[in-house]
Amino acid sequence: MHKMKFILLIAFGLLGIWSAPTMPETTRRLQNVDQIVAVVEDGVITAGELGEKVAMIKKGLRQSNTQMPPDKVLIQQVLERMIIDKIQIQLAEKAGIKVDEETLRAAVKQIAERNNLTVEDFRSSLMAEGIVYSEFVEQIRNEITINRLRANQVNSQVKVSDREIENYLKTQTTHSTAGDAEFLLGHILIATPQAASTGDVQKAKDKADSLYSELKKGLDFKQAVLGSSDDEQALKGGDLGWRKKSQIPSIFAEYVDKMKEGDIEGPIRSSSGFHIIKMLGIKQGEGAKITKTRVRHVLIKPTEVITDEEAKEKLLSLRHRIENGEDFAEIARGHSDDKGSAVKGGELGWVQPGALVPPFEQAMGSLKPNELSEPVQTQFGWHLIQVLERQESSDKGDIEKNKAREEIFKRKVEEETELWLRKIRDEAYVEIRMN
Repeated sequence: MHKMKFILLIAFGLLGIWSAPTMPETTRRLQNVDQIVAVVEDGVITAGELGEKVAMIKKGLRQSNTQMPPDKVLIQQVLERMIIDKIQIQLAEKAGIKVDEETLRAAVKQIAERNNLTVEDFRSSLMAEGIVYSEFVEQIRNEITINRLRANQVNSQVKVSDREIENYLKTQTTHSTAGDAEFLLGHILIATPQAASTGDVQKAKDKADSLYSELKKGLDFKQAVLGSSDDEQALKGGDLGWRKKSQIPSIFAEYVDKMKEGDIEGPIRSSSGFHIIKMLGIKQGEGAKITKTRVRHVLIKPTEVITDEEAKEKLLSLRHRIENGEDFAEIARGHSDDKGSAVKGGELGWVQPGALVPPFEQAMGSLKPNELSEPVQTQFGWHLIQVLERQESSDKGDIEKNKAREEIFKRKVEEETELWLRKIRDEAYVEIRMN
């Protein structure tokens, strides 16, 4: 049977099955599946849920030939990630963020296609891996929910000004080969509390100094990440993915130019704690073009009197009227809740990549000119989208400004997300009931 890339399974935190014939005491206690190991606000995490997640991570580590950290360390890492996720899901519920079945089906189909499978073959592959399909789908629902919450709470608050773009472009080396280079960084975070005392900071620094020393002596980086990092990417080996220098968090950017593959730098102080980075790879990039899109939309927002589902149904009704010959512009003027574009018949004008929120942009990118989208949900509500025309540009000024805007935005979102996650964790009521 076709074997899926296991990283996909880890990315969605999928469930697994314990199979080791003998287990340490810490692991054995997780077999009491109904035992509550953590209370998170008004929810709980059971030993069974934690055990299944730990088993799945272990399976991934074995398949990637990564040295296994002690059970106690791995369990603590996984439990902390589950606590953060639980807090986010609860915040999303309070904010009324829901994922409809159509969006869920589309997400499953997209994952299946990435693995070169039909949805039915994908389901069979999951079963062969010992994964319950309904639980897999529920994990995807949670992932989409969390992404929408972050878009609402963090992404939508991040703005990039023209002055920031100008300042950014001034700092870049014109025609520099390094400007097109991409870097693969590994990352370890030794976090400090939101209102850290002098003692808390010193304790974290001492831990980071000791870990850095061990890494320089040859300690495996992935092993160190799994055993010590407080970063959100810890269970994925601390891999930040391939990025251009401008996409790297600003506190690391100054180190990148002088690092060679395999180099380690740190500890680097930030408001979140102490960081250690390792250069895992460097590659050169290529020139690029951008595609501008002239687009219009109709937005229907859920309100206290209009539910999410009713807003979607209203948009479907408007879509049907347009398909039957009514003018899109007139529909937008009369019904769109985006008053700024409604007066212009729903037109957003010419937009460049990265200028709009990801769900809108993804849907827009899949449309042919004059084609109507299905209802698209973003943190702002439900959209009906129509692309009017596209234009490819290789103008260096446009490309550089677009790259600058996109890369500044990503960097700011990443930094703000890290601070936001620490804030909601510190403010939540969490009681851990295991040693």
